[in-house]
Amino acid sequence: MSRPRSIAVVGGGLTGLTATHRLGEFVTARNLPIDVTLFEAGPRLGGLIGTQHIDGHVVETGADSFITNKPWAVDLCKRLGLEDQLIRTNREYQRSFILHEGRPVQTPEGFELLVPRKLRALLASPFLTAQGKLDAANEAFVPPNMDDTDESLADFTRRRFGQEMLERIVQPMVGGIYTADPEQLSMRATLPRFVDMEREYGSLLRAVWQERGSSLTDGDFGESDPPSGISGARYGLFASLKDGMSTLLDALEQRVRLSAHVETDTSIQSVIPLPSCGYELTTSGGDSRSVDGVILALPAYQAGQLIREWDGTLADRLLQILYASSAIVVTAHRLSDVRHPLDAFGLVIPHVEHRRILAVSFLSRKFEGRSPEGTVQLRTFVGGAMQPEQLDQDDESLMGMVLEELQDIFGVEGEPLFRCVTRYDRAMPQYHVGHLDLVADIEQREAGHVGFALAGNAYRGVGMPDSIHSGEQAAQRVLTQLMATDGSSSP
Repeated sequence: MSRPRSIAVVGGGLTGLTATHRLGEFVTARNLPIDVTLFEAGPRLGGLIGTQHIDGHVVETGADSFITNKPWAVDLCKRLGLEDQLIRTNREYQRSFILHEGRPVQTPEGFELLVPRKLRALLASPFLTAQGKLDAANEAFVPPNMDDTDESLADFTRRRFGQEMLERIVQPMVGGIYTADPEQLSMRATLPRFVDMEREYGSLLRAVWQERGSSLTDGDFGESDPPSGISGARYGLFASLKDGMSTLLDALEQRVRLSAHVETDTSIQSVIPLPSCGYELTTSGGDSRSVDGVILALPAYQAGQLIREWDGTLADRLLQILYASSAIVVTAHRLSDVRHPLDAFGLVIPHVEHRRILAVSFLSRKFEGRSPEGTVQLRTFVGGAMQPEQLDQDDESLMGMVLEELQDIFGVEGEPLFRCVTRYDRAMPQYHVGHLDLVADIEQREAGHVGFALAGNAYRGVGMPDSIHSGEQAAQRVLTQLMATDGSSSP
């Protein structure tokens, strides 16, 4: 570069940390004269991910794992020297439950989000009536939708498998991942592989019969087909870290502090383009900083507010991405206080069951070493797009409600060994129908501002690997643009 440059990353969650780390990697590898500063409004880095160690329990207050067939999280762990810390899910309990008429019932063997890979198992299950089973089996004869129109999860499932399959199985399994309303959730933005399967084979059932599951289980730690008895998500594709997810954040933060300036408890009040080039940032303390590039690793609504003054159209597009709120209630119990064997990874709850919780994850069944022998750790999810009113309660009332539900569903008795409530206000972006078109428009307008990038889970994926990839791509875009203004080659 012809002169030293400066880049600001706004937002110290996983995406912002990853963007800052990637910039550091480029700066070190190319010996670039770039000064990077990471701004975080809160007192700590890490955002929605956090691990606590309580009386021998490894407690996750945010994400507890990540999917491995999207390579970016695993690749980052390798670059941070954490490959030997990766752990896989416990094969003994690789199944899930769906609440049916008030009791946990095992998800039909081989069922994967939308597709019954073993149709006989679905037809033998109690979830569907005779008519519902007929509708599901008839999917092989439903003509495909061959146009490019986006479709909601609800419309897609009803059209191909019927209303009962949507209400009793698909809505709790898929809608719960996104804490979303299936009537609004975009198929192309969230489950494009099933859209592609319909277009290529004319039917999801026919696709499964012809592919024999190979395309559905790639990356499953080298396993081409899941073991017998597996039901629910593709559990072999999930990984965590031995001492908890904060292991990744701690390693990231350590690397970032070696290559960048980090300012916590510092919110950015405005981002304004300078007349010639670069941007002026105003902090909560009233300080002004001039930088050559800026990455906004923030929720879309926060990013929109920061740029409204100079690009109202882009701000409006960002504010069209809606968010849902949720809470995670973590409790630990003696196994002797639970009547149900909890012999699975968790339970999802159909909205038609009219319960007050969305799902329960049995974390100590999912990963070994999460709780001491003779105890179990439960993570109960509340709120989301379909039950926002549950979050109007204070923490004590919310906890009481969760314990009542756990008692009724699983027979959980007695006082928990510990309990905690973590709230996530407007934390989950909602990928509504038309989301990809909206994001394409956002990206087109974003590209018109040199040295400026947006990053986060609001755009092209809500999971940890997606957030990591978004941050790394944003770092490369900004650096590429700044180097291009100097006539330098791309990083």
